[in-house]
Amino acid sequence: MATSEVSKQATEREDLNPGYNLLLRSELLGATFPGPISPDKVQQLEQLRAPASPGKSLFRFKTGDVHSPHGGPSAQSPFVVSPVGDETAAGSPFASPRRAQRRIARAPFKVLDAPSLADDFYLNLVDWSSQNVLAVGLGTCVYLWSASSSTVTKLCDLAPADSVCSVEWSCRGTYLSVGTNSGKVQIWDVAKLKLLRTMDGHRARVGTQAWGSHVLCSGSRDRNILQRDIRCPEHFTAKLVGHRSEVCGLKWSPDDRQLASGGNDNQLYIWSLASTSPQIKFSDHTAAVKAIAWSPHQHSVLASGGGTADRCIRFWNTSNGTAINSIDTGSQVCNISWSKNVNEIVSTHGYSQNQVIIWKYPNMAKLATLTGHTLRVLYLAVSPDGQTIVTGAGDETLRFWSVFPSAKSTGPDTSVASMNRTTIR
Repeated sequence: MATSEVSKQATEREDLNPGYNLLLRSELLGATFPGPISPDKVQQLEQLRAPASPGKSLFRFKTGDVHSPHGGPSAQSPFVVSPVGDETAAGSPFASPRRAQRRIARAPFKVLDAPSLADDFYLNLVDWSSQNVLAVGLGTCVYLWSASSSTVTKLCDLAPADSVCSVEWSCRGTYLSVGTNSGKVQIWDVAKLKLLRTMDGHRARVGTQAWGSHVLCSGSRDRNILQRDIRCPEHFTAKLVGHRSEVCGLKWSPDDRQLASGGNDNQLYIWSLASTSPQIKFSDHTAAVKAIAWSPHQHSVLASGGGTADRCIRFWNTSNGTAINSIDTGSQVCNISWSKNVNEIVSTHGYSQNQVIIWKYPNMAKLATLTGHTLRVLYLAVSPDGQTIVTGAGDETLRFWSVFPSAKSTGPDTSVASMNRTTIR
């Protein structure tokens, strides 16, 4: 339609706002009109060109280079229809709100001195119960530290004939199993501070344990894994044979259907209760596999970490026996744990950087790198509320870090009391 025809039709329609009519013809058609424009129409045009309010401006593009800090199409873009008004992303009612990035403190909020905490990669000497009690093996003794009250209780002393190699809480936090250097496993009632039973079966130290609902598994330097049903009088109900070197990592899947084991033979095995032979064998690691963690968010997803010669965190699908992903962390992977509140992972490292890293899964972007330990960070446990981690190292300190957000649902208080530096014994 020609400009003259549009102008003629608009002139004949007296019900249209004359200022708005002029603006449309000027902006959309580039039309010019002979003769002067009356002051009242000029005022109407200025009002129409101005934003409705200082903070709002609807459906308008910001002109400029797309590579500029302000973005937006260039002045030559065919999508720039009108220079009427100005627009910013903050002023648009349709702009998506940006989620505030979570800040992770780079320093521990509490430090416990832990004299005689062993600098031994193959031991597992720290565990945090569902009742908010931390168990720590120090030399020949096991100490219990209440995270809510900061009280310390000495559970046992194996001196002079034995020492502690692993500690593991039962799911409900009522029993603590203690693996010893002599190959025995002790079951303790922590409320009564009473030894309930001592179980034999291993010929060497017990460096790792894993509780299921009723089945306790123990891994040893004798290369075997023993399944123990604490309801039965027998010391063990099954022997799992497969590793060719010390077993240094054990973890039950969340549904208690699969057991993952890692060894100094660089192997990662998946076992089921129905068999005494490995169901799946993963052989991609090139160093000892101690760090093992099951995803609480995705069924049959397992993470494992390799030692100094490997340095990789690898992810596996245990339902079909396939590898999912692998990332080179740059240093020895000593421990790994999955957050139950968000889909993130924490890993602790040894040679040569001694750091703690928070990762976003599945893209494995680093969210934070925490430093402070002066020796390799061998031990890791997560608080029952899933927000705090405790790390332990051969520098004889336990450091508490607030790294994960809280769960959506509320529960009992599982916070960590006090921020002063104290000793665990």
